[in-house]
Amino acid sequence: MGGTLRIAFVYDVIYPWVKGGVEKRIYEVAKRLAKRHEVHIYGYKLWDGKDEIEREGIVYHGTIRPKKIYSNGRRSIIPPVLHALKLVPLFKNEKFDIIDCQASPYFPAYSSKAGAMFGDSKLIITWHEFWGRYWLRYLGKAGILGQVIEKGLFDLTDNHIAVSLKTKRDLYNAGLRKNVAVIPNGIDFKRIQRIKNADLESDIIFVGRLIKEKNVQLLLNAVRIIKKEVPDTKVLIIGDGPERKRLENLSKRLDISENVQFLGFLESYDDVIAHMKASKVFAFPSLREGFGIVVLEANASGLPVVTVNYEMNASRDLIIEGKNGFISNIDEKSFAEKVLTAIEKRRKMKNAAIDIASRYDWDEIVGGLERYYGGVV
Repeated sequence: MGGTLRIAFVYDVIYPWVKGGVEKRIYEVAKRLAKRHEVHIYGYKLWDGKDEIEREGIVYHGTIRPKKIYSNGRRSIIPPVLHALKLVPLFKNEKFDIIDCQASPYFPAYSSKAGAMFGDSKLIITWHEFWGRYWLRYLGKAGILGQVIEKGLFDLTDNHIAVSLKTKRDLYNAGLRKNVAVIPNGIDFKRIQRIKNADLESDIIFVGRLIKEKNVQLLLNAVRIIKKEVPDTKVLIIGDGPERKRLENLSKRLDISENVQFLGFLESYDDVIAHMKASKVFAFPSLREGFGIVVLEANASGLPVVTVNYEMNASRDLIIEGKNGFISNIDEKSFAEKVLTAIEKRRKMKNAAIDIASRYDWDEIVGGLERYYGGVV
């Protein structure tokens, strides 16, 4: 594709100050695009010093400095609203070819629409998941407002990206009948292959933010069952979050605290992968995933993945049963059985897991995204 584009990514939290799937996608895509285009990222100011900084060829724009991102285990609503308000004057002074705004937390998408109008830019909304009726379960009657605000994004632009087929299906069923492009998340496959195993070995590993939706309690209950067959089973939990203390207490009540080690948040990505490579099975009982990059990272590390069959878990679409992992029912007995089967068959599944993961290298993903941008412009 010829010509340099001026591209802005809009979200609230920014990698590496916050490390999650959406943040990682934006970072990995942005640093590759920045080799050929001018790339900006707008989000919370999570760093010290100037509001605008440059790293790895990317210009970062800090809007607000939130006091806290989470409240009672959920994302706080006030920071995204203030972030959205701050975006409007910032966009008045800038002109971009592409504004790629992540759908959630919704409010910035409306500001991005205004920014696109100011600068005659093309607005793209990237959907990592679509909640729809889940809003009612999440917030009760107040969820109706969430539904309205979320669905309002349908009318902001004709250009929509879904990161998974599941999200595209959800959008279609909700009434977004425009042509929604599927451009998945990816992994740095070559980097993962270069990383050596950690010294700390384990049988089962989980990596993720410790929030209710990750459903780590299902894993712990399954470990209680697994321990009866394999008493010295070793489990590593990597990550931190509002559920950590409760999960640590649960492991004590289940009498598995000697089997389960909570390592907390690891600053180094290479350390996380090294611990995966030193394990046998990746357990991922999450109930809500817009994609599940960590599943591909585990596969690239040679691990089969055990996840759960749940309507809002898009990571199950990454699993080919018996090839790179298994899909369990949402009960500890089923999960325990699948994990034990994965441990038993892991050597035979290793090559298939790595091969499937190799198809999601970020360089391939970015090529598709760049072609999509070119078509929009």
